[in-house]
Parts: sequence; C-alpha cells; structure tokens
Amino acid sequence: MLRRARQIRTQIHQIVDAGLFASSFWIAYALRGDPQIIAWFNLPPIDSVTLDPDKLVWLYAALIPAAPLILESQGFYSRPPLGSRLGVIWPLLKGCLITTFGLVLAMFALHIVTPRAMMVFFGLISFSLVYAKEELVRWALHSRMAQSQSSRRFILVGTEREIIRMRKDLLHHTSEGVEIAAELNLVETPVQQIVKMLHDHSIFGVVLSAKHTNFEQVEYVIRACELEGIEVWLIADFFSTDISRTSLDELLGRPLLIFRTAPEAGWQSLVKLLMDFFGAFVLLVLSAPLFLIIAAVIKFTTPGPVFFRQQRSGMSGAPFTLYKFRTMVTNAEQFKHELEAMNEMTGPVFKVTNDPRVTPIGRFLRKYSLDELPQLWNVLRGEMSLVGPRPLPVDEVKRFENLAHRRRLSVKPGLTCLWQVSGRSRISDFKEWVRLDLEYIDNWTLWLDVKILILTIPAVLRGTGAK
Repeated sequence: MLRRARQIRTQIHQIVDAGLFASSFWIAYALRGDPQIIAWFNLPPIDSVTLDPDKLVWLYAALIPAAPLILESQGFYSRPPLGSRLGVIWPLLKGCLITTFGLVLAMFALHIVTPRAMMVFFGLISFSLVYAKEELVRWALHSRMAQSQSSRRFILVGTEREIIRMRKDLLHHTSEGVEIAAELNLVETPVQQIVKMLHDHSIFGVVLSAKHTNFEQVEYVIRACELEGIEVWLIADFFSTDISRTSLDELLGRPLLIFRTAPEAGWQSLVKLLMDFFGAFVLLVLSAPLFLIIAAVIKFTTPGPVFFRQQRSGMSGAPFTLYKFRTMVTNAEQFKHELEAMNEMTGPVFKVTNDPRVTPIGRFLRKYSLDELPQLWNVLRGEMSLVGPRPLPVDEVKRFENLAHRRRLSVKPGLTCLWQVSGRSRISDFKEWVRLDLEYIDNWTLWLDVKILILTIPAVLRGTGAK
C-alpha cells in the first residue's frame, strides 16, 4: 500500500529474480555440457573452448543487473501482488525473450561462441524459475497464516466526505490486508472518543485526512496515537495540484512535504548520470577521427572558426556554453533579423528550412546531425544529458509567453529527445514541441531513455526533417 513498502517489496523481488536469472544461466551451461543431456536430445558434442567458463563469467556482470531492469521495463513489478496470472505470464515472457536475445547479441559482440541450445535452455529455465517463484508467493499470500499476519485494523478519521472517499479507496485494494475497524467523524463526534476506539478495536493504525478540518483536532489524534505507539497515516492533501507528485522528506529534523513535477532523484537517476558520463566518453573516443575530418573540412572550405559557441538555457534556466561544429557563415547572427519573416516555427523559436546562411558543408552536417557531435563535451561536463529536451538559446527562452513552457527546463537538456524521434524538425508548432518535452518529463524512466537513443539512430541515418 505505502510507496515505501512497495519499493522494498519490489527491490526484494528484483534481487531474487536477478539470482534466479543467474542460476538459470549456470543451469543451462551445465545442462548443455552434460553428456546425458547431449545423448537425450541428440545434440552435437562440444569442446571446452566453446563453453569456456572464463569467457562466460563476464556475462554475469551484465545479466544480474540487466534482467530485473528489463522485467521492470515490461511492467512486471508494477502489477498488484495478487493480480491475474496473465498479468504475470505476459510481461515475464517478454522480459525473458528480451534478456535472451540481449545475451545472444552480447555474445556476438564479445566473440563468445555458445551453442544455440544453451540459450534456449536459459530462456525456458529462467521463465520457469521466476514463474515458480511467483506462484510460491501467491500461495503464501493466500495462506491463512499470511492473511492473519498481514491483516491490519485501522480507524478512519476525517469529515464525512473524506471518510467516504478513504473507505472507497481502501476497500478497492482489499488485497493489501487493510481492515476498517471504525470511523471517527471529526465534525459530529468528540475527538476524545479516539482513545476509547483505539482500545476497543485493537487498532494497528489511524488513517487521518486533514483536509478542511480543524488542525487542533488533528493534533489531538496524532498525540493520542503517539502516546500509545500507534501509527498515524496522515493524508496530507491540503492543497489541490494538477501534475505535481508529492514526496515526504526531512529538513533539519522537521517533516517536509515536497511537490515536484520533475523525476525524483533515485537509483534510476544515478544510472542515467553514469550512462551520460560513460556514454559521452566512449562516443567522444570513438568519434575522435571523425572530429578531425570534420574540423579539417570546415577549416579548409569556409573562413572562420571550426566550432560555434552559443549561450543556451540549461537545467532551471541556468545559461551554459553549447558547442557545435560551425555550419553557417561567420556573421550569421547579424542577418538573423532579416530572415524573421521566413520563420517556420510558431512561438519564440527560429527555424528556417533553406536558411541562406548555412554553408554547403554545413547543410550536409545538419542533415545527419553531425554538427551536434561537440555537444558530447557538454554531456561529459554535466551540462547536458544524452536524452532530454533540446536546449534553446537564452534569448528565445526569455520570450516564452506561456510560463508553463518553462517546465521543460526542470531537467537537463539533451542531445536527443522525444521531439526528434517523433518527426524531428518537421514539427512547426512550438506548443507541440513543448507537449512532447513535457510528455517525456512526466513519463520518464531509464527504459524510455534507452528507447529514444535506439530510435535516434535510424532518424539520424535517414537524415529526414533536419534543418
């Protein structure tokens, strides 16, 4: 029920599932090398070089953390504990298939020769073990002992309207083991009755809604429960918000209620940070020869510097210097005001398809987004991310008429984004651009970043829609 309890339960499942996937790989390895299995299935014999443990052990380092992440991306951990079996089988089947194919690709990339039957064994065994674990958990939750241990008795406290809403929500989640033992209307019943109700019903906790009620009465209930060591769950929806997500923290020993619309800092954010740093570093190293070629071509074909520098708005609107390969004539900014009538983008953003300021080599670089390569340095410096809303010039951000558009500044800007893989520069309405950026922010997951990075490759190679 509580988010913290769900997170702990999910983390335990992820640890167990990682162990099961690792065990499945070891079992598949042992089965494929077993002479009796080879005889039963009429498989070709293998030598020690093909199944060298020293080569396969490196796959464990990737398999153990990757398998739970893949299952999470398929919604395997977001389902209710006692949901339908189809809700278990379908995401688990997809997760096992993706993990198996991922291992095959990893083996191909690392030049590890592995019999195909071993990967078939791995997929079947991993699915069977994880599904068996889920059935065991289902049986345990259905047992009388588990139900008696997990069942907790609560008192609902609030106004009549709030009690009705809380009762409806809690009864809708009967699998959470919550039993409503009593209700206390703060308007019609003296608040002092809470003490007698605690004693009469052997209460585990009190669910208290403080909206539109007298805070002195709320404080009395909390102090009465505090005295007897009974939990109080305060529904702190004092203010109505449309898109903010709330979280509870602590500031200098005082409870703190946080309203945020950007993704909350967590382990996924940490992985994103590491992915940005190491991804940018590897890409910079691999593209170093291409950097030299592009720099030489720009230097010898057009007068002026190789790189273009511009102040862009980063996270929270903080300005930073963005780097690109120069694709325009050196005095391009001076002629910008003369081209305002050709602007194809509504709103504060300036976009022109056949911009006369672009050089011939610049047009080629823009078509395949090669001019953006120096921004890997911005990613390495922590000013940008591999995936995020594209950074806009500071003067364009200052011209935002709708303040809600500034919410795209609540995360780091990126090299690629949902806007680019959804049509790239063909989008001419700035509101649609912002809508896609906010859709990315509101639905961000690590898996979404991976999907956008994968979709960026064909979008760039096609070279369609870039300006």
